[in-house]
Amino acid sequence: MGDYVRSGLRFSSKSVALVGVFAAVHVVLYLVTPPGLWRNWSIYLEPLEGIILGPWVGFLAALMGSVVARAIKPTELWMFGIIAEPVGVLASGLVAKGKWRHLAALYGFMLGAYFANPLGRWLPIWTILDILASFVLIYPASRACRNLFEQDLRRLSFLAPIIAFIGTVTDALTRVFLLIPVGLYAVFLWSPETVYYVFIIDAADSYIEDLLVVVVSFLVGVPLLAALRKVPGVRYPMS
Repeated sequence: MGDYVRSGLRFSSKSVALVGVFAAVHVVLYLVTPPGLWRNWSIYLEPLEGIILGPWVGFLAALMGSVVARAIKPTELWMFGIIAEPVGVLASGLVAKGKWRHLAALYGFMLGAYFANPLGRWLPIWTILDILASFVLIYPASRACRNLFEQDLRRLSFLAPIIAFIGTVTDALTRVFLLIPVGLYAVFLWSPETVYYVFIIDAADSYIEDLLVVVVSFLVGVPLLAALRKVPGVRYPMS
């Protein structure tokens, strides 16, 4: 099987198969997530989608997975995940590629819109400390991740969890952006007091999820990335 080349991107048959696999796993993780969580279990996959598939192909794989998953099992808040999950993958891929400018600009835009909104200024700053920390990490992490495929295992074990943190926090930032600056809270007829309560509860859950994603990335993601180096024709990020 030959390679498919378009717009400077090269995909072997193994690479194309991985896109389908990641989209399918994205769907499965969504479907098996217990009810009551703020975000579904696909957040544990997002960093790997970005690192392995790259920012643009990873975005498409996550978009496919999130759309199919919610077509099978729709929820009232379906629009948050369909947008936020691919953006989280995009962020992981951009950092893994060492491309910090696009992601920093995205953060600047969404955070600027958040603080420009009176409701955003009213909510406690501690609820977005992980987002602010992620913003600060974008540049140094992107610089350190250049030539990620060539990094030794010790360095990869350090960088992969940082990429995972930035990716999952970008997912959260996108949801916050949709809820407040975009104004989806008004679509759900939530009062400012309801938004405050939901924001506080979900922020606490988000910090726990940040930690879990970092741990899973270290325990599962790093060995998987190391193993993929041994597969002929597979080189990440792919896009």
